[in-house]
Amino acid sequence: MNQDPILITGIGKRIGLHLARTFLDRGIPVVGTFLTERESLAGLGAQGADLQCCDFLDDPQIGLLIRNIKARYSGLRAIIHNASDWLPDSVDAQTEPAPGDVMRRMMQVHVNAPYQINLGLAPLLTSTSATYADIVHVGDYVSSRGSTKHIAYAASKAAQDNLTLSFAARLAPKVKVNSIAPALILFNETDDAAYRERALQKSLLLREGGLDELQRAVDYLLNSQYITGRIQHLDGGRHLKH
Repeated sequence: MNQDPILITGIGKRIGLHLARTFLDRGIPVVGTFLTERESLAGLGAQGADLQCCDFLDDPQIGLLIRNIKARYSGLRAIIHNASDWLPDSVDAQTEPAPGDVMRRMMQVHVNAPYQINLGLAPLLTSTSATYADIVHVGDYVSSRGSTKHIAYAASKAAQDNLTLSFAARLAPKVKVNSIAPALILFNETDDAAYRERALQKSLLLREGGLDELQRAVDYLLNSQYITGRIQHLDGGRHLKH
């Protein structure tokens, strides 16, 4: 029997890329969405990933993605919502993008797109040949704390967490729905030493989590038979740092 694939959004770099490579190495089929052509995508394609270009700011493209997946597959083992956008808040209405545009963009990528995909592909999740199917929203630590510089981003991630609660109730008992709320999983290559030191001091464990730690959190949720509607924090004890 063919395994049902895992759909991962935002597959081209960092978390999405690591998850895709790991699942493909395990022989698990992967469907991945991307927006920008990257060298990494060629490698994923060579491993057998089904790559789907989709701009989550464009509702018609989201609809086409859903139709393409439903036409190609009879079931899905999981959906991992990793695609993300990140913009600071505008302090001046004359700046670009304007504050309203920032909020709309954050809500579109982190809330509207997952909402449409979860609704549209729910029949494939419930028809999986596996015992359970899963939805995992990759959120952010700031969803429960807020942010003074990224208010729109934090609000959209909080709304994404709320999707977890609603879809967990709607899709039970066949589909488990959870969120992961990471902080300081992986520095960017452009982060300088001063920034890294300040960021590390916010964690009790004084280190970045790493992509393998995120993978273990995803594996834990996929393998669980009794966790749904929960936010799994992955922050190195940051909530206890004063």
